[in-house]
Amino acid sequence: MAKNKPKTYTKPELIAKLKEISAMGFIPNARRGNAGGIGNTLEDLLGIKENNLPIPNAAEWELKAQRLNSTSLTTLFHIEPSPRAIRFVPQVLLPKYGWAHQEDGKKYPKGEMSFRQTIHGQSRSDRGFKVVIDRKERKILISFDAKGADLRHKAWVESVKKRVGLGELDPQPYWGFDDLEHKAGTKLLNAFYVQAEVKIVRKKEFYHYTKVMMLQKFNFEGFLKALDEGKILVDFDARTGHNHGTKFRMRQDALPMLYEKQTVIL
Repeated sequence: MAKNKPKTYTKPELIAKLKEISAMGFIPNARRGNAGGIGNTLEDLLGIKENNLPIPNAAEWELKAQRLNSTSLTTLFHIEPSPRAIRFVPQVLLPKYGWAHQEDGKKYPKGEMSFRQTIHGQSRSDRGFKVVIDRKERKILISFDAKGADLRHKAWVESVKKRVGLGELDPQPYWGFDDLEHKAGTKLLNAFYVQAEVKIVRKKEFYHYTKVMMLQKFNFEGFLKALDEGKILVDFDARTGHNHGTKFRMRQDALPMLYEKQTVIL
């Protein structure tokens, strides 16, 4: 057998190997620095290359490894709201609802505006924005209500009133269900989802891979539920000089919600 030939597994072999790795207990981070250590160390233990899962139908599967019970946000995908022709973020949200960038007149030119908001379906953001799911129209909409804004943004609310008035966004930016389902479905492949307990000894991380789950078939209904419950969020990040793009982000531990079939292995 060629020395550098990558290891290949059948699904049962991969499951057996993951159980074996779990039984090893805490394993030191195989790479320098702790960023991405959980996934990299697991790939090294499996003898595979980064994000390249050598199993049958590998194109449809991925390995996802993360800390146990992590609620930190991970980016699912970028997608600008419709109607696309309006270029909603730079043309409407930023000039009509933006606020002075903290680097206005310093790092950036005078008059630099910012529109950075992370919003979801559970409650309104501190500036009154919220995600609303309209099942009849099959759209996810962004809604604005000035009454939801925090008192510390009173001067900003006054400025919005002068610029555009305090009614609902008109038109409301939205994403159609079909667009989102397609975008998410191409990103969320079937996954071997592995979670690890983490401990730090003398500044070095150690991982114990304690939970393994097989996640199969993306489920758009679960995606909508996660959005409704504030487990998926919409992240706007724009300033006058640059729109960094609109992202859908997810609390890491909510991943199983997005699949039709969850098989617990460990």
